[in-house]
Amino acid sequence: MRDVHAEAPAHGRLRLRSVGLSGIRKPLVVQRPDRQNTLAVTFRVAVDLPSDRKGSDLSRNAEILAEVVDTTVTRPVDSLESACSSIARELLVRHAYATEAYVEASAEYFLRKGISEEKRSYEDYTLLAEARAVREPDGHVTLRRSVGAEAVGMTACPCAMETCRAKLLQEYPGLADPQFETLPMISHNQRNRTRLVFELEDAVEIEVDRVIAAIEASQSSPTYAILKRGDEGQVVLDAHRHPKFVEDVVRDLLASIPDRFPELADATGVRASTVSEESIHKYNVDAAHRLTLGELRRPLGP
Repeated sequence: MRDVHAEAPAHGRLRLRSVGLSGIRKPLVVQRPDRQNTLAVTFRVAVDLPSDRKGSDLSRNAEILAEVVDTTVTRPVDSLESACSSIARELLVRHAYATEAYVEASAEYFLRKGISEEKRSYEDYTLLAEARAVREPDGHVTLRRSVGAEAVGMTACPCAMETCRAKLLQEYPGLADPQFETLPMISHNQRNRTRLVFELEDAVEIEVDRVIAAIEASQSSPTYAILKRGDEGQVVLDAHRHPKFVEDVVRDLLASIPDRFPELADATGVRASTVSEESIHKYNVDAAHRLTLGELRRPLGP
């Protein structure tokens, strides 16, 4: 049978960095130290394509993905990122012409949490994982992987808060009191989505629950599935006691990383991003930063 994929392309001398499959949903069984999770994962799997090939053998990507995922039913993997690593390595085995393989995955994840012990329920988060395998000229394969999470919380705008405080003082001069300056004040709120991702060497593991805890501590307040009226008031008060811009969320999150993850090497890459879905504007506001843990550990200059 004629192999059209292996033929020369119409436009030669152009290597494509990434060709693959995306939007593939699979169940993946993960065994953590204290529990087993079955994750609903959406994958993207791809390899680079040399300039002398018309197309990539994409069915191999689907086969590899099915093989790795199906075996987890009886032999669970240690983590989502370790599964990505296995897939990336096998992609280079099956695609002899490729020098780079990429795997990206996102999964629904649930943690039992709540505003109080008796109101705990399964709160949803998103797990994020990536793996990049590179075949060196001597045939050795190097691999780096990433692991992270996204958590949805809320923020309260510091600027609107102080503007409201000033306007109320003008309208009600009798409120002028030192205590009034310290009270949580009305402001507009945002649903905040924040991501934290670590870029790791192949063998390094991070418990994603710790990543989620770091994210939620950087927001004005976590949000919850179960809230009675008194709980709602408590969440609102907590958020307004910690008003934050998106810039504050990213800076506070990054500043907490050295103490929260002391075991990670200085070379560990750290990516933080956040989006606040605005309530009084017709747009969203976002912020992001990327650096190494070593840079975070250095003392800040004047």
